Amino acid sequence: MTVDSEALKRVVHDILVAVGEDPQREGLVNTPERVAELFADLYSGVGVDPVQLLMDARPVAADDDERGELVAMRDISFHSLCEHHLLPFEGVVSVVYAPGDRILGLGTLVSLVEVISRRPQLQERVGEMIVSALVSSGVASGALALISAVHGCVAYRGPKQKLTTVTVAAQGTLAEGSPRHEALMLAGGEDWA
Repeated sequence: MTVDSEALKRVVHDILVAVGEDPQREGLVNTPERVAELFADLYSGVGVDPVQLLMDARPVAADDDERGELVAMRDISFHSLCEHHLLPFEGVVSVVYAPGDRILGLGTLVSLVEVISRRPQLQERVGEMIVSALVSSGVASGALALISAVHGCVAYRGPKQKLTTVTVAAQGTLAEGSPRHEALMLAGGEDWA
């Protein structure tokens, strides 16, 4: 996706005027350019297919008996934007997957989380997109994502508290029963069973 930097600069200029600021004041002169650069980064996942990211990733050479039963990576930092107010939410994602037809480098899991989180959305969707991409790409026969995040829309609006929201998403062989329970424990979840 290509970000229209010129349009963003105009919009930021107009927002500054709308809130009663002078966009030509010394501290604000370069703000539209800075915000356009920021938005290009914050929205860099828009239009990027997470399944294709996994399909294009180089698999790790491993025989069927070398893949292990479960792979877990805990506390992957992320930040995203709430689609309702465009305010940030940030936290950590723990991903657990049962290897499918191949295994990937652990850095690919980080890249997956980054691509998915760099778009306006809901925390629940982040988890659903992670597990769906892992399972539908064939990388996993089952996947679980445990996400803990603090939301700007809760901290700055409404209750005005820095509360932690926890969500869980699971698909495939890790969606139910004892495999789900084991994956939750590996992800660092509490024993909610």
